[in-house]
Order: sequence, then C-alpha cells, then structure tokens
Amino acid sequence: MPKRPLEDNYYMDITETIDTLPVVENKTHLYKQPEKLLRIYLNIFSIVFIEFLIMGISLGVLPAFVHETLGFSNLWVGVVIGVQYVATLCARQFSGNLADKAGGKRAVQYGLLLSCLSGLLLLLAGLLATHGVWCLAGLLVARIVLGIGESLLVIGIFAWGFKLVGSANTGKVMVWNGMGMYGGMACGAPLGMALLGYTNLALVFTLTIILPIVAYLIMRLLPAVALPKKAAQIPFYKAINLIWRSGAGLALASIGFGGIASFISLYFIQHNWEGGSLALTSFGASYIIVRLFLAGAPDQYGGAKVAFISLLVELAGQLLVWGGFSSYLTIFGAALTGAGLSLVFPSFGQIAIKKVAPENRGIAMAAYNAFFDIGLAITAPVAGLLAGDGQYQHVYLFGSVAVFISALFALKELRSQPN
Repeated sequence: MPKRPLEDNYYMDITETIDTLPVVENKTHLYKQPEKLLRIYLNIFSIVFIEFLIMGISLGVLPAFVHETLGFSNLWVGVVIGVQYVATLCARQFSGNLADKAGGKRAVQYGLLLSCLSGLLLLLAGLLATHGVWCLAGLLVARIVLGIGESLLVIGIFAWGFKLVGSANTGKVMVWNGMGMYGGMACGAPLGMALLGYTNLALVFTLTIILPIVAYLIMRLLPAVALPKKAAQIPFYKAINLIWRSGAGLALASIGFGGIASFISLYFIQHNWEGGSLALTSFGASYIIVRLFLAGAPDQYGGAKVAFISLLVELAGQLLVWGGFSSYLTIFGAALTGAGLSLVFPSFGQIAIKKVAPENRGIAMAAYNAFFDIGLAITAPVAGLLAGDGQYQHVYLFGSVAVFISALFALKELRSQPN
C-alpha cells in the first residue's frame, strides 16, 4: 500500500495510522476495539476541557474585575466577554481552511500556542490594574488572542477526530467535544472565583499560561493521521449556505448559555444570593449528564426531533431564571438550560454535516461553529445594554425569546422530513 505523509512529518503505512484500530470498509467505518475509540474520545474531551477551563476561569473573574475593580459599566463587561467570540467568529474561515489543508493537528498546535500567549497577556494586563484604560485594552487584546486560539483548537479537534474515528462516529466526536466545552466552562468559573479567594489575580492568570502546556502533552497521545489529500475545497460562503438553518438554530439556542455565562454572577449579587458560581456548575453538570446518558438520541430518533424537545427544556430553564424567584430555583433553571442545550449542538450538527463531502468537513464545522460564535458575540454586548444599571432579568427574557425561535427552526425541520 502506498505511503503517505503524516502530520508528524514521518511516513507510516496508512493501515497503521489509527494505531491498530481495525477497520471494516463499506459505507461506514466499523471499529472492533471500542476501548481504543474511548481512549480517543477521552483525549479529545481532555484537550477541549482544558481550553474551555481557561475560558471559564476568565468568565469567573473578569466581570467583577472589570465592573468593580476597574469601575467600568456593564456594557464594557459585555464587550470584554463578547470580543473573544467576535475574534473566534472572524477566525473560523482560516481555521477551517487550515484544518482541511494542513491537518487538524496543526490547527490544534497553533490554538494551544495562542491560548498560552493569551494567558501571558492577561497577566500583563492585570499588573496594570491601577491604569484602568490600559488594563482594559490589555484585557481586550488577550481575549481576542484567546478567541483565535479557541477557533483553531476546536476546528482542529473536529477535523482530527473525524478522521480518527470514521464517519460512523462523527456524532460522538461532537458529543465529547461539547462535553469538554461546557464542562470546562462550567468548572472554570467557580475554580477562578475560588482561587481568587485564596490567592491573587496574578496567580489565577498564571494558571491560564500553564494549562495550554498540559493540553499539549495530552494532545501528544492522539494518533497521527495522514495529511489530507488534495481535493476541491468549497468556499466558506458556500459552506454557510449549506448549513445556515442548522447554524441559525444553534446560534439562537446558545444565547441562553451566553446570558448565564456573562451575567449570572452579577444577577446573584443583585439579589444578595449565595452560590452564584453554582449556577454555572449546575449548567455544566446537567449538560454533561445528559450527554453521557443520551448521546445516541440524535442518531436513534433524528436530529430535528431531539433538537425540538431539547429546546423546550432549555426554554423552561430560561423562563425559570428570568423569574428570579429564589437562588435555588435560579440554579435549577440554569441546570434545565444546560440539560436542554446539551444535545442541541450534535442534533443540529448531525443535520449540517450530512450536507458536505468528507474532505470539506473542516470548513463545514467552521461555518457551523461560526453561528455558535454569533450567538455568544451578540449575547454579551446586547445583554449588557438590556441589563442597564441592574435589570439583569431582561437578559434572561431575551434568552427565552431566542430559544423559542430556535425551537421553531427545529419544528420546521422536523415537519419537512418524510414520515
């Protein structure tokens, strides 16, 4: 069998590329060693978890730092949080093209390097806390760099993971990737706040420099894959045209999470409630639990049906948070939001990924994730405007409306399918 160059820049027989995973070739890849697949999924989860742990740490400490320490308005809190998602959105096309042409591993490496640089910039910005405007500028640059790094890492992991596990298991790559994303985000916020209670901001930001190095060591455990063969690459705008309905549903659904991630801590402070960080933790915990036990639901029942039911659950959670009845019910509402959102990404993603050829999955996932970025990028500044001088309940009413519209997208997709 011919030799092909690998991402590690050495040669290996293509049958050995997936590290002894036996393959039966027909319409799908059927692996006979599920324990090796599980090892790949766990490595993917760990890399993404660490990346989003870094993001969660920032979400846990930056809103209060910008608003209370630096003295900037809630609008600026939204800008600092949202600029990362804008940067991620702008980098999606580049990330998708790089993953399809140079391989997912290269994209992941660049992503981790930029994430490490972002931590260094956060540390430098924190040292300028007495110079408010300069500190704010440093935070914005750090968030932009992290946004680009996150884009490269996530799209790279998708492209790399799809090749490692075969087309029959692409949905599972999305599931484990998503668990890492939201699990890391949810754990990072309370971790950042807890560390800040025992140490200082400089040491918290130092941790965001160290964590990408840990992720790089885990990345080394993933098997190499053959560099992608040259194939016709579809332009980014064509990928968007193919998957925009799924992407729009995802973007609207993500607004519910964006409101919780950006302003839930300030919402709790306003009501003089304890346990604001538990809202994010409950979101992440319920998100992961649903994915662990219902990961096969989109394949079994169809993406549109699962997306619609999931969005109804998320809507109930957003309405409960909006009500602001008590700290316990608000935490429960955040948990429902996480449980509902959990299967939205793989459900809409299952619909989207079927619309492109395998060699264009990197750019397709970049386009699909771009809609997720749009949802989060819109949420933070718009929610900041809606919150005004403390009207945080408006943020969650906004999220409720967005999730309701997303459910209509899923319902339309469901009704368009043959019985």
